[in-house]
Amino acid sequence: MWNNYLSLLLGVALLAIAFVGPVGAQRTPTISYITQEQIKDIGGTVELECSVLYASDYSVHWIKTSNDRSDVVFLSTGSSLVLKDSRFSLRYDLSSSSYTLQIKDIQETDAGIYQCQVVLSVTNKITAEVPLNVRRPPIISDNSTQSLVVSEGQPAQMECYASGYPVPQITWRRENNAILPTGGATYSGNVLNIHAVHKEDRGTYYCVADNGVSRGDRRNVNLEVEFAPVISVPRPRVEQALQYDMDLDCHVEAYPPPAIRWLKDSVQLSSNQHYQLSQFATADEFTDTTLRVITAEKRQYGEYVCQATNKLGEAEGRVEFTESVIPVCPPACGQARYGGDASTLAVSSFLLLVATVLAMVAAAQHMKHA
Repeated sequence: MWNNYLSLLLGVALLAIAFVGPVGAQRTPTISYITQEQIKDIGGTVELECSVLYASDYSVHWIKTSNDRSDVVFLSTGSSLVLKDSRFSLRYDLSSSSYTLQIKDIQETDAGIYQCQVVLSVTNKITAEVPLNVRRPPIISDNSTQSLVVSEGQPAQMECYASGYPVPQITWRRENNAILPTGGATYSGNVLNIHAVHKEDRGTYYCVADNGVSRGDRRNVNLEVEFAPVISVPRPRVEQALQYDMDLDCHVEAYPPPAIRWLKDSVQLSSNQHYQLSQFATADEFTDTTLRVITAEKRQYGEYVCQATNKLGEAEGRVEFTESVIPVCPPACGQARYGGDASTLAVSSFLLLVATVLAMVAAAQHMKHA
C-alpha cells in the first residue's frame, strides 16, 4: 500500500511538471504599464512611468528618439540615470517594479518619443513608448509668400506655412477687412488661390497662424497687380477768359507707373512760356497730372489729350478748353499774366469787378423774366 501511495505522489509531480514546467523556470519579462501620450507647455514638468514584470534579471532602459527615429539618446539604465542633465531624474519603485522618468523645465527640444526597453538578448528586446509633445507658439516659415506681382487676368497663388504645436491653423484676410477675391472676409488654408486677378485685388493680405499658444504669428503679403492705364478726367470741358491761366487735369491709374504726355493737335507739349506740366504720384498706382495753360491766347483754345502708356497698354483722356467772357477763379482770381506792375494789376482787378457785376445783372434779369 505504501508503494501505491508513492506511485500516486510521483504521478502528481510529473503531471505538475508537465503543466507548469521545470521548477524555478524564468517567466518572460513584460511591460505591464506605460504612461499615455503627454502634451505639455514649455517650462512645465512631466513624469513618464514604465512598469515591468519578471525583469529582475534583465536590463531596463529609458531611451529618447526623435519623431523620425533619426536620433537616439540613452537616458537611463536600470535605476541609474545616464544623462547628465539636472532637469532629468529617475525613480525606481521596487514594490511595483516601475521606473519613473521626470523632466522639469520642459524645453522645445524635449519633444519626441520616449521608449522603455527591456533587453532580452543582443537581437531581442521588449519596448513600449510614450510620445511627449511640447506646445509651441506658431512661427510662420520663411518659405511662405512675402510679396507677389501678377498681371491682371492671370492667376495668383499665395502660400503660408507655420511650425508649432498643436499644428497651427492658417487664416487669410485683407487689410481693413476688405472682401477676399475668394469671397468672404476670411479664408482658412495654407494656400490662397485667385483664379483671375483684377486690379481691385491689389493690396495687403494677412496670413495669420494660430494654435491657441501665445498670440500667434502674422505675416503681411503684398499683392501687386500689373494693369494697363485707366484715365479719368474730372472736368472734360473747361473755360477761361483770354490772358488768364487755366489748369487741365487728368487722373491716371496704372501699374507699373506709366509714361504720361499731353498733346494738342497731335503735337506733344512741354513746359515753356505757354504751358507748365506737372504730375504727382499719390500712390504706386495713382498719378495726378496737370497741364497749366499760361496766359491763354486764342490759338490755345481747343482739344487737349492726356495720354498714359505702360507695358500693358495705353489710355487717353480728352479735355475741351474754350474761351469765356468772365475769368474763372481759380486759378485767375485777379492775377493776370500780361503785366506785373501796379497799374496793370489794378486794371486786371477792375476788369474782374466789372465782369462780376455784369454777371450779377444778367442773372437778375434772367430771374425777372422767369
